[in-house]
Amino acid sequence: MLAGVSGGGWLHVRGRRVVVGTALVGALVLIAVIGPYLTADPLARDIERGLTDLGAPLAPSGDALLGTDQLGRDVWARIVGGAGTSLGLAAAATLIALAIGLAVGLAAGYAGGRIDGALMRLVDLVLSFPLLLLAILLAALLRESRLAGSSVPIVATLAVVGWTTMARVLRDKTRVLARGEMVMAARAAGAGATRIVVRHLLPNVLGIVAVLTALGFAQNLLAESVLSYLGLGPPPPAPTWGRMLFEGRMYYRTAPHLVLAPGLAILIAVAAFQLLASGLRDRFDPKGAAR
Repeated sequence: MLAGVSGGGWLHVRGRRVVVGTALVGALVLIAVIGPYLTADPLARDIERGLTDLGAPLAPSGDALLGTDQLGRDVWARIVGGAGTSLGLAAAATLIALAIGLAVGLAAGYAGGRIDGALMRLVDLVLSFPLLLLAILLAALLRESRLAGSSVPIVATLAVVGWTTMARVLRDKTRVLARGEMVMAARAAGAGATRIVVRHLLPNVLGIVAVLTALGFAQNLLAESVLSYLGLGPPPPAPTWGRMLFEGRMYYRTAPHLVLAPGLAILIAVAAFQLLASGLRDRFDPKGAAR
């Protein structure tokens, strides 16, 4: 009986992860989509009413929920605006990385042989560089091109460094499936490679894809914040959480809300997607989660 209660409690905790993670992610998406219509302009400066008589940022109050920054801009409005920017960039990069990783992983795992070897050497080449260093290098190079004034550099950077994990995990899973009875029977029936991949392999890796996508989203959110903090993100005055951290670092003693607000936003967002990924992993691989 004790074992049953323990197991039931464990299942309850695992199910709760999905619920909490989904709720947090849903709340973040709602804030990013609807929030800008309900808050002030995140770029609007109010030197007269948004700063103290000494020119310092205002502390959180009823008029400014999270206070104002050094230019008199509403911090809550900038957090909301930054949610749309950060989540949008992370989503674009994650989708691109998902497409590349899915294609490479399925191709390498199913084809095997030289194709597998060549694709995995490409993965090893990308992984041989420190990810943050590679991201900074790519972002800096792209920022010098005609795309410097857009969000393309950071999206391309995050996508380039983010597809390798997806590709490697899917390749290993696909290799196991490709040797299974289901695929062997499909081959014996005369099914082509495309049909086998689409009808038999892809549906069986969707659970792993969901987990890796949530993890990749969390990783891209954090990486985007780091790059924005270093000045390699979307150019000002676009509000991003990493840029807000950079701009508020000099006021961490006199106006700590300028650092705490974007820092907590990053922490909550990354934790939400990691919690969702953990819950999805427990849902699709309960035996692996139990280990």
